[in-house]
Amino acid sequence: MTQKWRNRIAVFMAAFLSFALIYSGTDGFHAFTEESARTYKLNKEQPRFPEVTLEDSKERVYSFSEFTGKYVMLTFVYTACTDVCPKLEMNLKEVYDKIPEQYIGDDIVFLTISFDPERDDPDSLSTYQGYFDSDGETWRMARINNKSELETLLDQFGVIVIPDGEEGFVHNSAFYLVNKQGYLQEVMDYQKIDEAAEVVLSTIEN
Repeated sequence: MTQKWRNRIAVFMAAFLSFALIYSGTDGFHAFTEESARTYKLNKEQPRFPEVTLEDSKERVYSFSEFTGKYVMLTFVYTACTDVCPKLEMNLKEVYDKIPEQYIGDDIVFLTISFDPERDDPDSLSTYQGYFDSDGETWRMARINNKSELETLLDQFGVIVIPDGEEGFVHNSAFYLVNKQGYLQEVMDYQKIDEAAEVVLSTIEN
């Protein structure tokens, strides 16, 4: 075998190994970033929403099983956020407004969960929901006071929350759709409002 062919074979093998590593590392090219990898994993595994105790803006306390038999459209925020969270909630409102009224409350409820329960008490949540015309019933805003329950939920749903050292948090954001049995059905890009609304509506109607 000539040196020329040895070089070609070496190049081919290197290219093949690179391809194999990328394919394996991205689960068949589905995940090219850490966040997309996380989203793909969640959509694939569809974890169950853990049993947590919620306290909402009306000071009602109940478990997540309150919503059994209904779809739940979720977001995670903290009300002191001035960056992503307001945009996330405005987009959630747009999705809410695109769902026919006949389904709201009966087939699906919307739920915003704060991951900053120490500051986001019912009064803060009540004020916050007013910014987005949330009615506190078919679109509720709540906190989870039990730290262990909150951490379990964030971990199982791939929500990354890191204190920024300035009384705020660095975090990822998405829409989460939980099915009637309490399992995560879909994680969606919160910036793709029409697409999210279509997914929600088609899920409800099927």
